[in-house]
Amino acid sequence: MFILANFLIAVAKILNIGLTIYMWIIIGRAIISWVNPDPYNTIVRFLYTVTEPVLYAIRRRLPINFAGFDFSPIFVILAIIFLQTFAVNSLLQFAAQLGAR
Repeated sequence: MFILANFLIAVAKILNIGLTIYMWIIIGRAIISWVNPDPYNTIVRFLYTVTEPVLYAIRRRLPINFAGFDFSPIFVILAIIFLQTFAVNSLLQFAAQLGAR
């Protein structure tokens, strides 16, 4: 069972790192939206390509736009924090229980 426990720990750590990276990408996208970025810039295109499907899904379900302010990045960041707190910690605790057996 220790192999499964170690596998779950590795999955939890990779998931945590991936969610953290995506949260920083969302923050970068939000910051870049404050200025008028060059749409042909490689970094700007990458940020839009990676984040737009998730942000569009949030905007479509929750059409909250107050005075031109887009709240969808905030909802995505809150969802990422929830996933990190719930899913990652649950995987780690489950792996610890498996390793203790």
